[in-house]
Amino acid sequence: MAKPVYFTSILVATFFSLSQSAIAAGFGLVEQAATTGNAFAGGAAAAADASTIYFNPAGMTYLPDNQLVVGLHAARPSVNFSNDGSKTTAGVPTKGGDGGDGGSWAFIPNVYYVTSLTPDIKLGIGISSLFGLKTEYDQDWVGRYQAIKSDLKTININPSIAFKVNDQVSLGFGVSAMRASAELSNAVDFGAAIGQSQKLDGIATIKGDDWGFGWNAGAIFQISETTRLGLSYRSQIHERLEGNVSFSNVPSFLGANPRFLNGNITAELVTPDSLSAAIFHQINEQWDISSDIVWTRWSSFKDLSIVRTSGASVANIPENWKNAIRVAVGTGYKYNDRVKLRAGLAYDESPIPDEFRTSRIPDSDRIWLSFGGGYKLSPTSTIDMVYTHIFFEGSNLNRDNLKGSYDNYANILSAQYTYSF
Repeated sequence: MAKPVYFTSILVATFFSLSQSAIAAGFGLVEQAATTGNAFAGGAAAAADASTIYFNPAGMTYLPDNQLVVGLHAARPSVNFSNDGSKTTAGVPTKGGDGGDGGSWAFIPNVYYVTSLTPDIKLGIGISSLFGLKTEYDQDWVGRYQAIKSDLKTININPSIAFKVNDQVSLGFGVSAMRASAELSNAVDFGAAIGQSQKLDGIATIKGDDWGFGWNAGAIFQISETTRLGLSYRSQIHERLEGNVSFSNVPSFLGANPRFLNGNITAELVTPDSLSAAIFHQINEQWDISSDIVWTRWSSFKDLSIVRTSGASVANIPENWKNAIRVAVGTGYKYNDRVKLRAGLAYDESPIPDEFRTSRIPDSDRIWLSFGGGYKLSPTSTIDMVYTHIFFEGSNLNRDNLKGSYDNYANILSAQYTYSF
């Protein structure tokens, strides 16, 4: 028992030094397992492995006595802006290029461990990232006054318990302790104060972090020997990020201006709650199908408000996101006793209304296409590999004097090792 726990602690310390990037809608991360080469379809009902701690903790009752899952997702989003007449507040064209590729490689790890307390009671712990965001443009791009770097990282620790009520019903519950850290930067046009707009730029950088707490719960209903239905809920998490704001290259004539003094700040972060319903059906010994729908209350993200501890506002950006759904369907094919293949398709609705889109999160509706498979190395060990391509709908941006369009896409390579004992 001690070896898996020790191994897990090393992986956590290593993995969470890596960066994360939003691939699901908004700034959510659905990349929680690599056995879901079916675009994460049916996650709340499939109970494929210990990653069910995230998708539906009730699924732990379907697992062997003990199981360790270690996964890593290498994501490469591409974020491409095309300028179309951006102007400064003075009404003159903003100088600069299109910002280069605002996306970059990001690595999203997860670790899960499940053990049996009794034949009908399971305990587990999951360590993963529920939310993340990273965009970074060239410092001299045309949208530099709105955004240069936007970086949100989270670590969620999710101990859970599951009960097998009877052969038809399993229930699960978990609590979450999530640490969030954020860094935002943009250029400041100091020259505008003396009629030299775009000639005396500086950089404003905001950093903050905090811990927050939430919970998740779920149920699985075994409708028949071949079909099960899963329902799962994950709560909001409220955080009050504390940190500082700093300014570089502040000209001497503005040195005493309180707006541009370095100091402490706070920012409220409310992550959305979500509800999912899923179905898993075993067609025969070789084929299975699964589907789900996930509803996320993104309407809780109404604004990005950052204030100094004195109460003075640093930034107050209306967001006004809307609730969104994600729908997925997938299939699995057992080729032989060692190999299982999977494929899936998903539609992921963006929560961002067109009029509130920003260059920090240039989100749009997307379609996921995934395929992959698992190979049984031994009776106790399996390795899974998945490839996913995400097609983003083209989108426009016309806000805060920044005007243009986005053409985005993403590729994800996922790998997972599962050890059952």
